[in-house]
Amino acid sequence: MKKPEVCILPVAGLSTRNLPATKVLHKGFLTLHNKPIIQYAVDACAEIGIKEVVFIYSDQSCKHLFEKYFAPYPWLENHLREKNKLEILEDLLKVIPKGMKFSFAEQPQPLGNGHAILMAKDIVGDRDFVVMWPDDVYINLHGKGILAQLLEVYEKEGGMVENIMELPREQLVRYGVLSGAVREGRIVHAKGKIEKPALEDVPSNYASMGPYILPNEIMNILPEVKKGTNGEINLADAMGLAAQRGMKLTGVLCDAMRFDCGTNKELERSNLKLSLMEDPDLRAYCSDLLNTMLV
Repeated sequence: MKKPEVCILPVAGLSTRNLPATKVLHKGFLTLHNKPIIQYAVDACAEIGIKEVVFIYSDQSCKHLFEKYFAPYPWLENHLREKNKLEILEDLLKVIPKGMKFSFAEQPQPLGNGHAILMAKDIVGDRDFVVMWPDDVYINLHGKGILAQLLEVYEKEGGMVENIMELPREQLVRYGVLSGAVREGRIVHAKGKIEKPALEDVPSNYASMGPYILPNEIMNILPEVKKGTNGEINLADAMGLAAQRGMKLTGVLCDAMRFDCGTNKELERSNLKLSLMEDPDLRAYCSDLLNTMLV
């Protein structure tokens, strides 16, 4: 079994839920705590030795932002050295993980996340691959990152491996849900998945969240997938079809905290939560501020 060396990051959406900030700036560059959202995804890739990241973009202005951010900036680097701002320089140099290549594929029409992934087929070639949703950030402050945890399972199980969460049934109508699920500790073996089921049809309490480590065969199945109820080609439906044909599907209840950055309110709350977790001085400041406000 080959270790996946390429990750697909779909960034082709219009980011309407994050307007007005995203009128001229892609949501991947909005910040969570002290880094752009997209940096968390790239850092997770670096942790497991991903050699190439493929951005699926929808327009040239979006592509230009990612090209510029993930490129060296010699003038700024020299300026920081001359000013002896070495800590800032160190953070700047960490933006581009050593040896990582960045590639781009265009999704000319918004035909769904499965269609977006298919746009990377020629770049991916015959390699197994990772898929991440950049505005869903997972952080484990005290251990291995989420992709590292998924990789451990993938190397044992093969097939399709994905991060899952156990949720109340009423919330599962918003997600893909594992069917035929059998749990063994943090591992859930499944026979398939159903995308956004009606409440009465929810087959388990395990929601498909991503990221995913996927075998290359998924690229050949995606063109067969029919449009879902949302009128789009969905990755979840391709994975469900692959499972029906006998491909192993394994969910992992990863040890990681989710920071949802999909809307302005969710991003605001995620910033507050992660900043309070990471910064003792901020916790003290907020405690004093709340005491003052409650007087």
